[in-house]
Amino acid sequence: MKDKITKLANVYKKNGFIGFNKKLYKYIKANYLDKISLKTMFFKSKYEKEINNILNGNYERIILWRSSFGYNVELFQRPQHIANNLSKQKCLVLYEVTTMSDKVKTFEKKKDNLYLFNFNNILLNKILMMELKKINKPKYFQLYSTDWKLSIKDIENYFDNGFKMIYEYVDHISADLSGTKDIPRYIIDKYEYVMKNDDVYVVTTADELRDDVLKQRGKKNLAISSNGVDYNYFKEFDNSFKLDDEFNKIIQSKKPIFMYYGALAKWFDYDLVKKLSKENKYEIVLFGIKYDDAFDKSGIEKLKNIHFLGAKDYHILKYYARYADILTIPFLLNDITKSTSPVKIFEYMALNIPIVTTDLKECRKYKSVLIGKTHEEFMKKCEEALTLKNDKKYIKLLDKEAKENDWSKKAMDIIKLIKKDEKEEQSK
Repeated sequence: MKDKITKLANVYKKNGFIGFNKKLYKYIKANYLDKISLKTMFFKSKYEKEINNILNGNYERIILWRSSFGYNVELFQRPQHIANNLSKQKCLVLYEVTTMSDKVKTFEKKKDNLYLFNFNNILLNKILMMELKKINKPKYFQLYSTDWKLSIKDIENYFDNGFKMIYEYVDHISADLSGTKDIPRYIIDKYEYVMKNDDVYVVTTADELRDDVLKQRGKKNLAISSNGVDYNYFKEFDNSFKLDDEFNKIIQSKKPIFMYYGALAKWFDYDLVKKLSKENKYEIVLFGIKYDDAFDKSGIEKLKNIHFLGAKDYHILKYYARYADILTIPFLLNDITKSTSPVKIFEYMALNIPIVTTDLKECRKYKSVLIGKTHEEFMKKCEEALTLKNDKKYIKLLDKEAKENDWSKKAMDIIKLIKKDEKEEQSK
C-alpha cells in the first residue's frame, strides 16, 4: 500500500489536481471495478468457444505476457515490439492489457497469433486457464523485472499449471524507475526468486545486468537481448503528414536542431544541455514525458533556445525526429544508466542521423555513436556530428547497425533460449 501511495503522489505532481483525478478514476476502474464482468458471466460459453478456437491455431508455443505495460500507450517500446515479433515466429502471444489505455474488456485480436487479453477479468482468466490445460504445447509466462503486480504466489501458481517463466531483466532495480519512495516489495520478491532459481529463463538487455545474473546464479538459462528497432517502420513516411506550427517555426530558424526524445527524469543531464544552450548554436528540442519533478526543478524550459514539446505518439514521433541534425542521449552516469540499453539509440540509427551520447556503457558498443566523456567533449562531438550528416560512409554505418538490431533478431534470441529445452523434452 505504501508503494501505491508514493506512486499516486508522483502522479499528482505530474498531472495536477484534475489530471490526477482522471487517472485515479481510470486506475480504480481498471484494477478493481473491471475485475467482475457481467458480460463474461452471461456469455461464458461463447468465450470458452472463442478461446478454444484461438488455442487450436497454428503455433509452436504459448506465451502469456504478464506485466502491466499497456499495448496502446504513447511509449511503444520493448514489450510491444517483442510481442509483435514473437507472434511472427510461431508463438501465440496473449498480451496483458490495462484498460486504462487499451479499453479491452475481454480480448481482442491484434494480428495473427497476437491477442490483447484482459487478465484482470477474473472469470475470463479462469476460462483461459481451463482451456490451456487441454493444450499440449510448451507454455510460458513472461514478465518484466519492473513489474510490481504479480506476486510469488501468482508465479508458483503458473508453475503448478505447467508453465515456465521468462524473466526480462531490463533495468537496474531502483525506486526512481518505479516512481516510488522505496522499491515495491513484489519487484524485490521476484528478483530474489529468480536469482535463486536457475530454472527460470532470464533475458537481460545490458551487460551490467547479465553480469549480475552470472555472479548470482551462473549462465544457465541466460541470454542477452538488447533493445532494438523496427527497421522497416523507420524507413516509411507518409508525405501528407503535417508537423505542428511550433515545430515548423523551429525549422524556419535555420539553426541546427539538437533533439532528444524519451523520459525527462533524474538521470537526464540538465546541466549539460544548459551549457549547450549557452553556446546558442542549436535549437534544442525535447520530446517526452516528465517522469519525475527533475525537469521542472532544472529550470531548463525557461531558456530561449530550448523547446519542450511534450510527448508525441510513437507513430508520429519519427516525422519530427527526421528533421534533427543531431539525435542525442544526454544522460548522467549512474547505476540506472549504466544498466540501460536505450531503445531510442537504434531508432536514431535507422533514421540515419548523427548520434551523440554521454559515456553510456551500452552505447560504447556501436561505432556509429559519438561519445562525449565530459561536457566539453560532448559539445565537440556535437560539432563533429554536424560534419557527418551527409557523410555517405557514416550513414552506411548507421544503417548497418540499425539492421543488425532489428526487433526480429531480439525476439529470436528469446526463442533460441527456450527452444533448446523444448527439443530435449520432445526427444524424451
